[in-house]
Amino acid sequence: MSSDDQFDYGKDEQLRSREVTEGPDKAPHRAMFRAMGFDDEDFGSPMIGVPNPAADITPCNVHLDDVADSALEGVDEAGGMPIEFGTITISDAISMGTEGMKASLISRELIADSVELVSFGERMDGLVTIGGCDKNMPGMMMASIRTDLPSVFLYGGSIMPGEHEGREVTVQNLFEGVGAVADGEMSGEELDEMERNACPGAGSCGGMFTANTMASISEALGFAPLGSASPPAEDESRYDVARKAGELAVEAVEAQRKPSDFLSKESFENAIALQVAVGGSTNAVLHLLAMAAEAGVDLSIEEFDEISRRTPKIADLQPGGSRVMNDLHEVGGVPVVLNALYEADLLHGDALTVTGDTIGEELERIDPPAIEDLDVDFLYTVDEPKNEQGAIRILTGNLAPGGSVLKVTGDDDLHHEGPVRVFEEEENAMAYVQEGHVESGDVIVIRNEGPQGGPGMREMLGVTSAVAGQGHAEDVALITDGRFSGATRGFSIGHVAPEAFAGGPIGLIEDGDVITIDIAERTLEVDLDDEELAARREEWDQPEPNYENGVLAKFGRAFGSAANGAVTNPGVKEE
Repeated sequence: MSSDDQFDYGKDEQLRSREVTEGPDKAPHRAMFRAMGFDDEDFGSPMIGVPNPAADITPCNVHLDDVADSALEGVDEAGGMPIEFGTITISDAISMGTEGMKASLISRELIADSVELVSFGERMDGLVTIGGCDKNMPGMMMASIRTDLPSVFLYGGSIMPGEHEGREVTVQNLFEGVGAVADGEMSGEELDEMERNACPGAGSCGGMFTANTMASISEALGFAPLGSASPPAEDESRYDVARKAGELAVEAVEAQRKPSDFLSKESFENAIALQVAVGGSTNAVLHLLAMAAEAGVDLSIEEFDEISRRTPKIADLQPGGSRVMNDLHEVGGVPVVLNALYEADLLHGDALTVTGDTIGEELERIDPPAIEDLDVDFLYTVDEPKNEQGAIRILTGNLAPGGSVLKVTGDDDLHHEGPVRVFEEEENAMAYVQEGHVESGDVIVIRNEGPQGGPGMREMLGVTSAVAGQGHAEDVALITDGRFSGATRGFSIGHVAPEAFAGGPIGLIEDGDVITIDIAERTLEVDLDDEELAARREEWDQPEPNYENGVLAKFGRAFGSAANGAVTNPGVKEE
């Protein structure tokens, strides 16, 4: 045996991890690996990165070390070399209503950046990306798209609902309870009792909020195996899913099946169809636009509305309904909804997935039950849907020429007209609501909360829930260039573009201006003609940035428009 052959571990030549494991010149590199318990067999195996955002800052992520352990076992048993590394998370629910919420969207970018950097720097061959809280999911999938490494997405699972006075409750009920207490409709004692029971353990918020929406979408996109999104965080089946994800990642590396091989325009259209059919979070609009930009897929915000017009809403889950992800899991999970859309020709069955098969083939293989055969009150057939159109509406007009986003959670034919009350930040609007000033017919505008102006495009579940808790979910409109939580319900319009900080018309309106919202016509208009808007623009000065240094200042300068996903990657940034 030559000296060179002694250091040949037989690794496939197409694997880039050879750069740190093969040959005599890599003896120092292998010594570092040996210090961590790796051996000769590992050096001949594909190196699979397992980025893990486990943290004690949120129940969404507190259990992810255990989930990651199962994924690592799956990689190892399938003949891979598992490499776990950490990344960050922000708890949206805990930062909600505070200045800290400005960090949330930035965390999506930092997660993508950090996973991309480690994967690039350590010459990994594939990934099992793990997500818990809301921005983990798009951040992880964006990293997979950027690296174009064979990748499987693995969700940490959702929390079980709590119980209060014989009914299921989630954190959504608590946020709305804050408004109910302020309005005298709930006692402080009842709110305290609900607080102690709403979140009984680990897992992401249980309704079809942002985390569960993005996890469900990972199946529709083909990033995750069908049926993997719905098992609860603390159910043994969650760990079965994790082990299988590890095994599948090794298989994907061996087949060199990359995101660029299965992500397509049809994949994204499938994801949108699922989003609107289940009443998913408005945040998915932002994240899917960003992911499509990373993937080089031409996707516009208007296409969400086009798909929503032709796709009925067939699942009635929180926040619009009363049921949670576990209820969907018990009857077959996300594939039940996907199959209903597939059978009605509302899904591209020939879109490929990470398994190597099409989504149509995967649905036929697992054969999920038909909705009409299920005895449940929260799923509807395509022929007799909950709503004839999907839950997402894209509104445009002279107040939002770049578009704005609304999720319909109640009456889907709302029309609203009224004078506006303008707030320059969320805190002032929340104080206004909590002090009992809100009246039926109000239009509350919160501006300078966009991706650049905030920066970070804060979610405003506190304000929307306080309004809903006071009984005004359908007769008070809230409009912002920021975002709303996936748990938001009611007449809430976000992502107004261009944002105020960038000179958008939302920055020009004044108290008393009349705003008209017509959901059927998809319009958002202020009663000002072009001449008046032009005159006000002449008087407008861009606000000073809220932060001059640090990470918020950096990302405030980097973010693009919400209409294009608020991306920061300079290679895909669109204006």
